[in-house]
Amino acid sequence: MTPRTTARPDRHSARTAGRPDGAAQPVTEKTEKPDGAGQLDTERGTPRSATRPGDARAHDPARGEGAAVVVGGGLAGVTAALALADDGLRVTLVEGRPRLGGLAFSFTRGELTIDNGQHVYLRCCTAYQWFLERVDALALAPLQDRLDVPVLDVGHPRGPRLGRLRRTALPVPLHLAASLATYPHLSLAERANVGRAALALGGLDPADPALDGEDFATWLHRHGQTDRAIEALWDLVGVATLNATAGHASLGLAAMVFKTGLLSAPGAADIGWARAPLGELHDTRARAALDKAGVRTELRTRATALARTADGGWQVDVESDAGAERLAADTVVLAVPQRETHGLLPDGALDDPDRLLDIGTAPILNLHVVYDRKVLRRPFFSALGSPVQWVFDRTDASGLAATPDGRGCQYLAVSQSAAQDDIDRPVAELRAKYLPELERLLPAARGAGVRDFFVTRERTATFAPTPGVGRLRPPAPTNAPGLYLAGAWTATGWPATMEGAVRSGLSAAAAALSRLGRPLQFPLQEAA
Repeated sequence: MTPRTTARPDRHSARTAGRPDGAAQPVTEKTEKPDGAGQLDTERGTPRSATRPGDARAHDPARGEGAAVVVGGGLAGVTAALALADDGLRVTLVEGRPRLGGLAFSFTRGELTIDNGQHVYLRCCTAYQWFLERVDALALAPLQDRLDVPVLDVGHPRGPRLGRLRRTALPVPLHLAASLATYPHLSLAERANVGRAALALGGLDPADPALDGEDFATWLHRHGQTDRAIEALWDLVGVATLNATAGHASLGLAAMVFKTGLLSAPGAADIGWARAPLGELHDTRARAALDKAGVRTELRTRATALARTADGGWQVDVESDAGAERLAADTVVLAVPQRETHGLLPDGALDDPDRLLDIGTAPILNLHVVYDRKVLRRPFFSALGSPVQWVFDRTDASGLAATPDGRGCQYLAVSQSAAQDDIDRPVAELRAKYLPELERLLPAARGAGVRDFFVTRERTATFAPTPGVGRLRPPAPTNAPGLYLAGAWTATGWPATMEGAVRSGLSAAAAALSRLGRPLQFPLQEAA
């Protein structure tokens, strides 16, 4: 049976609240409201504390070179806490939500365990693989043996056409040559021009500040790419990784994605995804790893203020329903979103702190459909000629197949990045728009019954990778000794991905340990 997120019977376990109609709702969100018959419309908001009976709040750690506080329990904060604790520091991690994992989490709906959205990673994401290994979850999120992406075009004048983006074992760039030569969604001339643009892209330096100020689409057009080539290839990859179309994406970030993912090593773009609920990886197993490392983890606890002490240390004021507490440390890592970070920063910590408020955000929408029969025989596919972007089979991971009335049914997750046009649409409108599209893509769905349809929304899922965003992203160290920043929105060089989040946590921990004369030893292996 597929592992699930489970609540632990201790004072900082994540709990799920049930509803009278039997459709459980995630308490990790600001609002969860029924929207339509049997549908859940999940909206992300600022985490709030929940009651923790019996918490005495008597902890008062003595400040010293080995004391650290990490604010934020997403992938960045958990990574920083683990890295600091592994080097012997006494670490307290505080998180406002009743669970760890940030925006990559699970919740229960009836008997099923649902991920808030479909998350994938690539073989080149070596930091995230380190994280999975560190929390004993690597086997739960395996990689493809070789990149293989089915791409179905239902907008072709001569009817639906299936193509595949696959690699061989040949060296870069020949590993993709055979796939591009037979890719049916581009003309012969477009395929040839794609190869020339890829070679030009390989010559760019993503760290060049000049690239940050230009959009990716302008560069692609300058290098012979048609609108069709951008739609059928460059945006197919770019929207999923950058959360923006080419016209709204920084050339520097796009160059980083394509150089690292497609042009660094033959296997760099092989895709991995969790075969178990994300809560099992990012919450349950992460919390077990933190406990084992000696980290004090306080959930439903919100940092309210941060200040220097007279002797040069730090004090972090935190609150929960159980009361207020003041934590003391020499090292503080703020691993929370940019606006929350801005509100906590002391004067002088950044030269221009208001630039954090200029880092925009971009939404991701996920549609969840449970059919009364199997309609998709592949683990996933991507689509062209349709508003549908990526579709994943989540039947086993959710536990549907193991339920008495779920045998023979199938649960599909439709992941929609750069979803500005749809993010605020009512569930009824989304249902009317996307169910017919799934029937166009999947003939077996045309006669199938829909047992459930619900939506999860992340309105601020990622930072917006717009041109110029690079100059706004701060590094891990601040001007204030002992204070560090982490989060996918910081200056990692990566877009807002799980890899970027983990790298930011490692960067913050490395900077903190370096100041203490204890350099972090963490080799990031290259993808093979």
